[in-house]
Order: sequence, then structure tokens, then C-alpha cells
Amino acid sequence: MLMKKTYFAARAALLVSVALALPLAAQAQNIAIVNGKAVPKARADAILKQVQTQAGTQNQPLPPDIDQRVRDSVVLGEIFSQEAEKRGLAATPEYKSLMEQARQQVLSNALFADFAKANPVADADIKVEYDKFKAQSAGTEYRARHILVEKEGEAKALIAQIKAGGNFEELAKKNSKDPGSGANGGDLDFAAANAYVPEFSQAMAKLKKGEMTQEPVKTQFGFHIIRLDDTREAQFPPYDDVKGQLKQRMEQQKLAAYRDEIRVKAKTDYKFTQ
Repeated sequence: MLMKKTYFAARAALLVSVALALPLAAQAQNIAIVNGKAVPKARADAILKQVQTQAGTQNQPLPPDIDQRVRDSVVLGEIFSQEAEKRGLAATPEYKSLMEQARQQVLSNALFADFAKANPVADADIKVEYDKFKAQSAGTEYRARHILVEKEGEAKALIAQIKAGGNFEELAKKNSKDPGSGANGGDLDFAAANAYVPEFSQAMAKLKKGEMTQEPVKTQFGFHIIRLDDTREAQFPPYDDVKGQLKQRMEQQKLAAYRDEIRVKAKTDYKFTQ
């Protein structure tokens, strides 16, 4: 008889402890209760996840103050939205229009996020893209200086001064009309020949290191005196340095193609500008 009473007492105590634990478990899923309505913790968690994604800190804990500020914002949002509903603002045409816009935006974002998740850019494809760009950039880079003037006579006079011992760099600082290089003594740094207009690049490519054009080179910008300081094999950044940029670019290209595919399939009488 004593054993039976003890069993029922233990069972009753267990049931009471479970009953008491249930509200605590429910509270753990909510931030607060506002006028009898629960504010789910998941609402704040979603915002915090967006903050981490935008900041690129998905694998790092957020500062405590950010977590608290998000919670404050979520609870205030519930308080204010309840008051707005109480005043009948949810029935206004303006509210309904904004909600429709929000619905479209949220669904569009979900669509493109789903596509990106289902169609990731593979590392092998990124490497192929890298090798393609690297091959296109192969060749010779030239480090030249130039002095740009408006008239041919000015250019010829400067060439004569340089031949007579004048300092190319100083004359470039004083006379060149090119704002980008003039202040640096005419220095254009290393660049491929196709970075310049054809007349300039052709004249530059004919020079040997240390040589200067003996006649002014005419282009659409004016008359140039060109000196070739150095050449080198084209430089290209290491794969690991540009992998992230290439991946992002390829993801954007895939997404743009997907958007165009959906748009083309849609039946509409609307004419897009592009």
C-alpha cells in the first residue's frame, strides 16, 4: 500500500514539473508577449541572420548590443503594428498597395535565392574563367612617359630641348596637358598596348627601352612625345586573390540569365526598355 502511494506521488510530481516547464519552453521561443500576442524569437533571428549575411560575418558572433537592439526593434514593431490595426489602418488602400509591393519583392527575392542555392558556381568553372582572363591578358606591358601638347610646333620644340639635354620629366610637369600623368613627369605606369589609342600604341611599340619618338605623334588628344622606359610580361593577380570576385561576377551572370529566361517566357503586352 505504501509502495502504491509512493508511486502515485512520484507520478504526480513529474506531471507538475512538466506542466511548469511548458510555459518556460514556450517563453524560450518568444521574445515577449504584447497585449496577449506572442512575439516569436524567430522574427529577431531572421533579422540577425540578414545582418550577419550583409556584414559577411556568418560564422562570427554578433556583439550583444546588436542582438538587444534587434529585439527592441521587433517588440516595438509589434506594439506599433497592433496600434495601427486597432485604428483600422490595415484596411486602407495605401496599406494594401504597400503590402502588395512588399509581397512581390519578398517572393522575387525568395525566387532568386532559391535559384542561387540550387545552381551554385563550381570551383572548376571559376578556374576556367580565371584561365580565360589570364590568357586574354597575356603579352607585353609597356611603361611609357609622354608629354601631350596642343600644337605640333610645341611638340617639336620640346623634342629639341630634350635632345639638347633637357629633362623629360621636368618638361612633362611644366608643359603636358595630360592631367593624369603630367604631374608625375609623364609617367603612364605599366599597361598593355591596347590600353591606348592606335596611333599612340603603334608608335610606343616601335621604341626600344630608353628611346623617345623623334617626331610628334598625333592623336585625337593632340601631339605626343613618347619615351619608353621599360617592358615586362603582362602581370595577372593570383587565382586565390580574385577567386571571390570572379565567383560573384559569375553568380550575377547566372542570375541575370535566369531573370531574362523567366521574362521572355512571360505572356505580357508590356514593352520593356531593355
